[in-house]
Amino acid sequence: MYLNCHSYHSLRYGTIPLKELIAEAVLHDIKVMALTDINTVTGIYDFIKACQEKEIKPLVGMEFRCNHQFLYIGLAKNAEGLAEMNRFLTKYNFSGETLPLRAPKFESVFVIYTLENAPETLFENEFIGVRPEEVSGLLTSKHKNKISKMVILQPVTFRSKKEYNLHKVLRAIDTNIILSKLTEADYCKVSDMMKPLESILPFYEKYPEIILNTQRIIDDCNFQYDFSAKRNKKFYTENRQKDLEKLTELAWEGFEKRYGNENIEAKARVKKELKVIDELEFSGYFLITWDIIQYSNSQGFMHIGRGSGANSIIAYCLGITDICPIELDLYFERFLNLNRKTPPDFDIDWSWQERNTILEYIFKKYGRDHVAFCGTNVEFKYRSIFREVGKVFGLPKEELDLLAKNPEELHPTNKIVKLVQEYGQMMGKYPNQRSMHACGILISEEPITNYTPLEMPPKGFPIVLFDMHIAEEIGFDKFDILSQRGIGHIDDSVKLIAKNRGIKVNIRDTSISKDEAVCNSYLAKGHTIGCFYIESPAMRGLLRRLNCDNYKILVAASSIIRPGVAQSGMMKEYIFRHNNPTQFEYFHEVFREHLGETYGIMVYQEDVIKIAQHYGGLPAPDGDILRRAMSGKGRSLEALQKVKDNFFASCAQKGHPLQLSQEIYRQIESFAGYSFCKAHSASYAVESYQSLYLKVNYPVEFMTAVINNQGGFYRTEVYVHEARMSGGTIHNPCVNKSEYQTTLYGTDIYLGFMHIQSLESKIAHLIEEDRNKKGDFNSLEDFINRIPIGIEGIKTLIFIDAFRFTGKTKNQLLVTASLLLNNFKPENRDLKLLQEPVKEYKLPKLERSVFEDAFDEIELLSFPVSCTVFDLLQTKHRGDIMAKDLVQYHKKQVRMLAYLISRKHVPTKKGTMYFGTWIDHEGTYFDTAHFPDSLEKYPFQGGGCYLLLGNVEVDYHFPTITITKMAKMPFIPDPRYMDSKDQFRTQNQIKEDISLTHRKPYPQGHEINLPRHRMKF
Repeated sequence: MYLNCHSYHSLRYGTIPLKELIAEAVLHDIKVMALTDINTVTGIYDFIKACQEKEIKPLVGMEFRCNHQFLYIGLAKNAEGLAEMNRFLTKYNFSGETLPLRAPKFESVFVIYTLENAPETLFENEFIGVRPEEVSGLLTSKHKNKISKMVILQPVTFRSKKEYNLHKVLRAIDTNIILSKLTEADYCKVSDMMKPLESILPFYEKYPEIILNTQRIIDDCNFQYDFSAKRNKKFYTENRQKDLEKLTELAWEGFEKRYGNENIEAKARVKKELKVIDELEFSGYFLITWDIIQYSNSQGFMHIGRGSGANSIIAYCLGITDICPIELDLYFERFLNLNRKTPPDFDIDWSWQERNTILEYIFKKYGRDHVAFCGTNVEFKYRSIFREVGKVFGLPKEELDLLAKNPEELHPTNKIVKLVQEYGQMMGKYPNQRSMHACGILISEEPITNYTPLEMPPKGFPIVLFDMHIAEEIGFDKFDILSQRGIGHIDDSVKLIAKNRGIKVNIRDTSISKDEAVCNSYLAKGHTIGCFYIESPAMRGLLRRLNCDNYKILVAASSIIRPGVAQSGMMKEYIFRHNNPTQFEYFHEVFREHLGETYGIMVYQEDVIKIAQHYGGLPAPDGDILRRAMSGKGRSLEALQKVKDNFFASCAQKGHPLQLSQEIYRQIESFAGYSFCKAHSASYAVESYQSLYLKVNYPVEFMTAVINNQGGFYRTEVYVHEARMSGGTIHNPCVNKSEYQTTLYGTDIYLGFMHIQSLESKIAHLIEEDRNKKGDFNSLEDFINRIPIGIEGIKTLIFIDAFRFTGKTKNQLLVTASLLLNNFKPENRDLKLLQEPVKEYKLPKLERSVFEDAFDEIELLSFPVSCTVFDLLQTKHRGDIMAKDLVQYHKKQVRMLAYLISRKHVPTKKGTMYFGTWIDHEGTYFDTAHFPDSLEKYPFQGGGCYLLLGNVEVDYHFPTITITKMAKMPFIPDPRYMDSKDQFRTQNQIKEDISLTHRKPYPQGHEINLPRHRMKF
């Protein structure tokens, strides 16, 4: 009789998590119930499964509301009924119109109104819901003659008095008012709870027809869903056979290009994969992905295929990936095998500038009725919970900030804060809003509204109302269409090289950018600023510790740097074994043979499969079950136990001692959850090499492209510094040379207008457009005449020295601009200045300090261009040694003067510490470690230059200074200000990059628990 149940997917309304809603039904011995969340079907598929497990008949539908007002409930008789409601809601979601007060004439949907809003006449499928407390008033109701069209309505929204109050808190958050301002219309009735049927049915004893009507709806609603069926677009061609034929043809064409005709091992691998792909009916999935890649190639776009899909030789032959799985011993079973029921997906990256073009192609090619993004459920987060709940209780902004920024133990202890904490904790895992998955695309065989309504977020691509996990459960294989700025760096570099040097670089030919000698020397020294994935201080330090000078070590480095791998201790152990190959023993010969590349450590997920197969004798698909189960991705403990039993039985059959097998299984168990996908790392490594190849051979073009893509580990200033160190001459923006983005002329780099913090982007683009149409600007007067800019905008351009071509000083230009613009009328812009000669003014010569320009640049760009930060220091001291000599000072104390680039917060067992990255006076990078005791006395004080005192530790070729003392060094007084209180203000605008780490401390060597010697028997 429960035809209107809400879970917490009724956002900021329902209070009951879905599983707990089912548990509540079991508790009250309910055999039938309907999930009708507000304007969504997010939970219906999990609801159906959970109900079936508990032998409850599930009814599915929606409660339609508009502007917080209840309209009607829809219950699907069948799949067509759900599709009808989905299409109806989608229409209004897309148009932005308000939902109608009356439901449309559905064919396969029961509609339920309330006594308050029921229309005068009802269609056959429409009913009026009557609450138990409303039965006594039916004789006087305006609908008293419609008893034959009435059903029992017992909504469910909360479970207890505490949850009822939580419901009110959620409603206040949703309506953005304080709790005391809520009206009865804003929240549900106090009776909206689940109760035993025997406490509800007696209310309707005088109206048995109402009970019968309710039962009829229950009997007539039979929504069935086949969770085993595939819902993706089934075929790329006409049918499965033709898909296989097409895939086979393309695979062998690609095989010839990649391998020639003689590679027997690769041939066997292609045949094996084609067989598995066909058996799992994934030919269409491969072909659709290939089709997207073909379109990308036709547009001249660059893509990177990565993830476990790179384990497939078919993907390599089709050009989806650029990783040869044979070269790297990658197992296809990691991506796809007959035991793996979960769908695979290809992760494919494009430049952030080109991704939307790819998306438009997919939506156009496969139909907007059949394509949508996955949704995501964004939960209430720690900060937002306390801020939102605190607002509901009327706390002022200062207290809200205090609650949001501090852990609970530092919160005030008054009664209101206790309530905020109490209700905040209850909301901990509640969904707060629906959003768009970053990259997951669904391409459906049937119209996608058969399964869900769609919403249209601001980005202009529709989203389904469930997440990727539900999509997987109900039969969708998603396509991951990603974007990243690293590809933008590479793509734009190639274009700049062609424009600036007339050289066409085929960067897609990975043979020219992998294991190239000079690139390897840069890698080993950590000279990788600007390069995808290998530019962070931690990664550069790792490259130096490993003396990384080839592709395979880079692949390993790309894995062990990952937080999970590092946190398990494998990174530390790998570094030790790499640098001390004679100080450990392989635990078993299988480890030497199959894990020799990683010194017997299970760095990669594929390594788990290898050991399970080659030591334990399990088939590779079973090894993948083991990996997935141990990494938390397995679905069934029973399946894991079965594989574990098979592992030990097979080990015994192969004659392995039980103690040895137990220890190896323990190692698998210890590291399976932390290891990283090798194919993913290999894909990253290829892209890293492509970046590095361009940096090594075309450094000025590469660094200009990095600056223009506005993305990377560091702020723009660092990349500008690196461009200068690479041979570029940096120029401030110029109205006759610069464009919106940074521009390159030979080795002259003109910073783009986009970097001027106070210049409107509209004006920045207009300068470039006008100059392209009408030619260079002749003078300041000519510029003012052509560009609709105010006095503040003109001042900004003057202070950044954008009119230096005029030969006039900034002071002279400021006076001229004021004289021209103070009485200037915009309507005369194209008239007066052109028709009348500009009067020449005799301007006084005003003296300027040579450092005034640098302070102007700091204000407008956040960093100086005309000099270095070191030139602005009061001290002339530049440190006792330079960074290039640090390796010679192992265990010695040094004093250095350095400019702060970045610092990274790191948790340790003794408290917070930081790793710092700096440049010295010569522009060379070096790193420091700041432990809690040092930080307490000598904390960081923002961006700028510091005098550092510390002890050098050289860890496997990589020097780090452990800081004992440091002090921030003052700039010279800003000569633009006479008042002493303003003379040091600009220095505070110097920036630093700060990154926070939220993880457990890394283990010490003795905690890693990975034996370095064989077991003795």
